[in-house]
Amino acid sequence: MTEIKDYRGHIRNHRALCEELGIPRGLSRGEREQRILIAAYEKWGSAMADHMYGMFAFALYDTEKDKLFCLRDHFGTKPFYYYLTEDGRLLYGTNISKIISQQGFKKELNADMLQIYMTLTYVAGEDTFFKGVKKLMPGCFLEFEGGKLTVTRYWKPEFRPDNEKSLEAWADEIHETVKLMMTEVKDPGETAESFLSGGVDSSYVFAMSDAEMSDSCGYEEERFDESPLARKTAELLGRKNSTAIITPEQYFGVVHYVMKEMEQPLGDASAIVFTIGCLETAKHTKLCYSGEGADEFFGGYNMYRNAERYGENLKTFYVGNTNIMKEEEKQRLLKHYDPSVLPINLVKHIYEETEGLDPLTKMSDVDIQIWLEGDIYLNVDKMSTAAGLEIRMPLTDRRVFDIASRLPSKYKVNEEQNKVAFRTAAAKVLPEEIAFRKKLGFIVPIRIWLADERYNADVREKLTADWAGEFFDLAVVKEIYDDYVGGNSDNWRKIWTIYTFLVWYEEYFRK
Repeated sequence: MTEIKDYRGHIRNHRALCEELGIPRGLSRGEREQRILIAAYEKWGSAMADHMYGMFAFALYDTEKDKLFCLRDHFGTKPFYYYLTEDGRLLYGTNISKIISQQGFKKELNADMLQIYMTLTYVAGEDTFFKGVKKLMPGCFLEFEGGKLTVTRYWKPEFRPDNEKSLEAWADEIHETVKLMMTEVKDPGETAESFLSGGVDSSYVFAMSDAEMSDSCGYEEERFDESPLARKTAELLGRKNSTAIITPEQYFGVVHYVMKEMEQPLGDASAIVFTIGCLETAKHTKLCYSGEGADEFFGGYNMYRNAERYGENLKTFYVGNTNIMKEEEKQRLLKHYDPSVLPINLVKHIYEETEGLDPLTKMSDVDIQIWLEGDIYLNVDKMSTAAGLEIRMPLTDRRVFDIASRLPSKYKVNEEQNKVAFRTAAAKVLPEEIAFRKKLGFIVPIRIWLADERYNADVREKLTADWAGEFFDLAVVKEIYDDYVGGNSDNWRKIWTIYTFLVWYEEYFRK
């Protein structure tokens, strides 16, 4: 007999699985997905994920073998953690809070992670800020039997560029696959809305969906505000748009809530905006689409256009989408610096796996395996769940990735444009001005607000607190902050990363 111990997710190909596994139609979603997990495990065992599409992390207990089986989906869209106690018991679950509240857990800070965090702004790799608490990484399953713990990697991104097809043929394949995703992403009885920025990813998802309402965030500061572009897109599609205008008071007011619910510090300033967007959207729907995955799969970041210039040097410095602090600066800033704890160590295995492939593919693979899991998917899962909102990401799917894995880099980026084939596909349902609009990114006016004494009282308090001196040389922190306030706006991310760690630490270790 198999029991479900923990589960979070949405199984996308449930219709086909129900038919293959003999599960009757008409069940509630919860009962249906539980029956699928149990039947799939009993039929396919540890190979069950090969037959599943969607977002999922779960723990199953095989009563006959007295064995625990835990699995995380291919891209890590849902989190899963585990911890081995001193007496050999395994604590596990999709939330860290579930683990740290149990008997046998010993709460200690993993100080090494701070060094990684000060470069990446998120928790990358299998370790966490809680000593001994590990992530089950994407594409992995865990077995715990007879006191023995084993972790097996069942899937990894692989790339085999195909140079035979034309750009239009690639665009057709992308479009038909996205069309298929939209038939699977929700049940007929469900009603969904769709997050919408000024970019092509969310616009394409919205255009391909049956959602009537889109949800956006905006600011009073016009140069940061993409919401007029989102409203224009909704109007062109004949749909509605709801925009939340975010004030600095509102932004700073939820930082502690975000770090508490995130369970790990996250220095991505857009996470606060995303949280407010989730809270506002949850007031009028419980299900929403979002466009994550396309940038990493199809070459969406502007830095990717420099890939050829980086060449073989990539493996010496490229650790993902963010790299805000060099080792020399961290050595000055941190009270306890260990020269052996380097972010580049987290990605060495990825460069080994992509040996012989072009530089763009190497950059993309690092971001798929490190950045998406550690930042983007964590943020989406944690903050939507906290708001009582379910988010489904149609573009994060193995079938979409399969196209990207075969797509030559020349159809991902060129000198003028990124996401070339993806944008060409999107242009089938979007006006060219939207499909080929320059990528702006998820921009936030925090670089201005952080220097404004009307809003930053908590920031200044944390940066000068005596207890912050356990981790940082406060004179160096002041130097960075004064330089930022004095006009070096590039330093805002360093300040924000220090601040978010201190907020998180206070929530989990000082209360």
